[in-house]
Amino acid sequence: MPKVLILNGPNLNLLGRRESDIYGSTNLNDLETILGSNSPQGMQLIFFQTNHEGEMIERIHQLMDTPVDGVIINPAAWTHTSLAIRDALIAVSIPLVEVHISNIHAREAFRHHSYVSDIALAVIAGCGIQGYVFALETLNQQLKG
Repeated sequence: MPKVLILNGPNLNLLGRRESDIYGSTNLNDLETILGSNSPQGMQLIFFQTNHEGEMIERIHQLMDTPVDGVIINPAAWTHTSLAIRDALIAVSIPLVEVHISNIHAREAFRHHSYVSDIALAVIAGCGIQGYVFALETLNQQLKG
């Protein structure tokens, strides 16, 4: 049974409560339910969200001892700032898909650069919550070979 870790960065705990014109009205618990309902048969999903960069890095490091088959990450603001998260993801060397609810390329210029994109199998941006479902499908196809 393949395991996929879904990592959500800062402020994503406020989904459904902040900037609904950008992020929609679905909250984080609803997102997890949607993904559980849309995951390929037999795929185990593990969820983690934090607003603390060090906690995110530690969670990624845990993958060295307790690996998963794939990672979906929405690094949120860390997308544009965190070399440490990038380095942690490189260290564990697990297939990953980067997801953004909004189209980061249609927003402020400082959001256009990602420290994760070039190490990801795919980048899905601007598809709302559905982007996470696309990421699951992408990883599932990759894991099937």
